[in-house]
Amino acid sequence: MNQYLDIVVRSVAVYFFMIIALRIFGKKELSQLNTADVILILLISNSVQNAMVGTNSTLMGGLIAALALFVINFIFKKSILKSTLVKELILDKPEILIHNGKIEYKTLERLGITEEELEEAMREHGVIHYKEVKLAMLEIDGNISIISGHDNLKHSKHKRRIHKSMR
Repeated sequence: MNQYLDIVVRSVAVYFFMIIALRIFGKKELSQLNTADVILILLISNSVQNAMVGTNSTLMGGLIAALALFVINFIFKKSILKSTLVKELILDKPEILIHNGKIEYKTLERLGITEEELEEAMREHGVIHYKEVKLAMLEIDGNISIISGHDNLKHSKHKRRIHKSMR
């Protein structure tokens, strides 16, 4: 097989492996990075480099691997936007963490979220106690969003505009 085609095939395989691994290990890992997570990411990138380029350590080999990753990522994101089946397979659903001041402990345990992480997210949103929370959600991107019961806090909605080139 052509050495550059081999790099493309290897890069695409590693890409899909990483997508599956993130799906298995949870969306919390996407946005709640600590020191150990950063070290893990660095080690994973180092360990899969050889799997993608093999013995080819040329500039062209590295550029082809990077190009293959960009292309497959572009195609993958387009397929998530267009196909509900792909979207359901890859993306999790949002999860309720607190509802009307009541913490969903089973959900926290299943998702691997500690009370300390939930409290940190509440503080970031200006909420001191969980009883003040109307709704706390773990979103599909791994972030925790919180809606408090404070009447004096302004809640806003932001509708994301999709550029015409993405339709």
